[in-house]
Amino acid sequence: MPHLVRLFFAGLVMLAISAFVPVSAQEAASPPTPPDGSSQDEDRPVVGLVLSGGGAKGLAHVGVLRVLEEIHVPVDLVVGTSAGAAVGALYAQGMTVAEIEERLLEMDWVSSFRDNPGRRYEPVRRKEDNWRFPIRPGLGVGLDGLRVGRGLISGQNLGFILNELTEDAALVRDFDQLPIPFRAVATDLETGEEVVLSDGSLAEAIRASMSIPGVYAPVSRDGRLLVDGGVANNLPVSVAREMGAEVVIVVDISDKPGEGRSLDQAFSVVGQLTTLMTLRSVEEQLASLTPDDVLITPDLTGLGSADFFQVPLLMELGATAARNQSSALNRLSVGEERWRNELALRTERSFQPGVISQVVIRQDSRLSDRFLRDRIRQKTGKPLDQQQLEEDLKRIYGLGYYETVSYSLSPGDEGTVLEILVREKSWGPNYLSFGLGYEENFESDTRFNVAASLRMTQLNRLGGEWQTGLQLGTQPWVRTEWFQPLDYGYRRFLVVGAEYEKDRYSVFGQEGDREAEVDVSSRQVDLALGTELGANAEMRLTVERGYARVDDRVGDSQATGDRIDQGSWNLRYVYDSLDDPFLPESGTFAGLRGRFERPGLGADSDFDQAVLRLASAGSRGDWVVSGEFFASVVTRGEAGIENNVLLGGFRRLSAYGQGEITGQDAVIGSVVAYHKFGGPIVPFFLGAGVEAGNAWEDIGDAERDDLLTSGTILAGMDTVIGPVQAALAYNNDDRWGIYLNVGYSLQQLFD
Repeated sequence: MPHLVRLFFAGLVMLAISAFVPVSAQEAASPPTPPDGSSQDEDRPVVGLVLSGGGAKGLAHVGVLRVLEEIHVPVDLVVGTSAGAAVGALYAQGMTVAEIEERLLEMDWVSSFRDNPGRRYEPVRRKEDNWRFPIRPGLGVGLDGLRVGRGLISGQNLGFILNELTEDAALVRDFDQLPIPFRAVATDLETGEEVVLSDGSLAEAIRASMSIPGVYAPVSRDGRLLVDGGVANNLPVSVAREMGAEVVIVVDISDKPGEGRSLDQAFSVVGQLTTLMTLRSVEEQLASLTPDDVLITPDLTGLGSADFFQVPLLMELGATAARNQSSALNRLSVGEERWRNELALRTERSFQPGVISQVVIRQDSRLSDRFLRDRIRQKTGKPLDQQQLEEDLKRIYGLGYYETVSYSLSPGDEGTVLEILVREKSWGPNYLSFGLGYEENFESDTRFNVAASLRMTQLNRLGGEWQTGLQLGTQPWVRTEWFQPLDYGYRRFLVVGAEYEKDRYSVFGQEGDREAEVDVSSRQVDLALGTELGANAEMRLTVERGYARVDDRVGDSQATGDRIDQGSWNLRYVYDSLDDPFLPESGTFAGLRGRFERPGLGADSDFDQAVLRLASAGSRGDWVVSGEFFASVVTRGEAGIENNVLLGGFRRLSAYGQGEITGQDAVIGSVVAYHKFGGPIVPFFLGAGVEAGNAWEDIGDAERDDLLTSGTILAGMDTVIGPVQAALAYNNDDRWGIYLNVGYSLQQLFD
């Protein structure tokens, strides 16, 4: 009872006080909560979002953003380092979280770690080099010795990806003008100082912030070489404070130091040193946090900086960590009406490019600006055709002269200015490439060759080149040639060359027994006039003069050893869109050559020969099917033994020995199907194929019963030196063959 009395008198006192307190004071002491919650936002603090670097683990940032949107937490500014800069920039430019998730889930992560945009973007003459010199390790050579680039990856494909992702902010030059003000953090490679990027190209700023030293080449900007911001400040809370953040939401995905047996390998030791370098700055930044700030640390145990194929998992782990901090984040949320206004402002696209008023070439190359401008199809006075522009830039990169080829847009007085930015290879302009070929049938033939090429480029303003290739082994070969464009666009060109080649062939009897070996050697000089026909085709008219010899090496093959003079003119057409010279998964190869040997050109023989080669490939899922067809026919006269077509060997009627099937006319077709296994780094495959064909002295004498067949079961893996394959072959003569092959070439029968 006394307790009730006390409550009654306390209530009277409160009523009396409220009668004398002004209404405004009551509202201030106990603010009402309207349905939309808008009055809660008037004194809302400036919220900064800080996203740390961490490679693939940066995908966890996207999950955090998803939760911030779910509970309506507006972000007033964003600062990021490395992967955090990439995700933060996409959010700051107004991309929705759903769109960010979709783009990153669909992204080809493997291509971002490659520079070459694909073989289809190389000119035909570069593709021809792929057959013999597929190994291009990025080595240059000069008077001072061998040179290498400033990173394993120049970042060419990454640049295209970032341009596409930031296309809505392509005209922004002040990052404060983005829907959410943004900063990216990089490191000055010379001084180690933090560099805060607040203007310029958004794509370039991201690229600079995530340039892992030694992996990606540094970005040159304002006279500085910039690398990954994690070296200087992996958790840039201080930058957010300088921008005016009163409360920061910090997402820390920094690597933690390894212990014990996790440090027993060279790569783990290097990783540990990198982690220790960044850890000090991270600890300093974490120490600056106040009780009002929110720290989100996703549990990424077992996941590393290279786990780009764990995108959904990483995003979900980030979301889980953010939900664990929901009570702290709810203090920063706003009502429904304010949130709708935030979304409307953030997704407004106010920087769309207009018509292109000017195209500017910015380069450090020795070639003429016109050399590049003639390859850019973008017209002034027309809207930007981004897809066409990127196609053109990829083809410029495919020429092999440049470390990076990129573009940027900026506002001009009469429209949008398109800048083409090219940087010459720091290890050029002379380049080395290599080749390796090995074929073993464990019975009658072993072939092993190593090859190297020196290509000297940009020898004049039109882009003249001098290339010399040397091959040593069972098939010695050397060729030197001068390639001279006759216009800036390479549409017409002149080639002057000299070549020596020697090969060894087995001579087989009627029963398939090897009776002899002969050496066939040839020497020639040639002059060709050519023209490009679109992006993947060319035609050449060539005059050749030289001589050949056929000498017995072992046994008696009736070879004379006399000099056989040769002189001919050739007309050749090549179309090549294959994505790989050895194991194509898409594209087509079509080659047609006419050879016209004439005494008037110094030849001992008088004949006409037509050669056709077709190849095509396609894939569905992990299955790949490719087919080939080859035919060589002497249509007039007799070609002589030195011009015979030799079949047999791997994928040329595999169950027969190299050169066991020979004649001046030949036809062969094959189909192979295989299934891919393994990951993107070293994929392996298992498949089967069938081949059918034969050779004759005169194809007019061919009969249906003459057709020889060979079936093959094969397994192998694709490597940097070409495919390594083991095969078991069986033919319709009830014979077996076993092969080990490295670097099988589709073009062996067309050269």
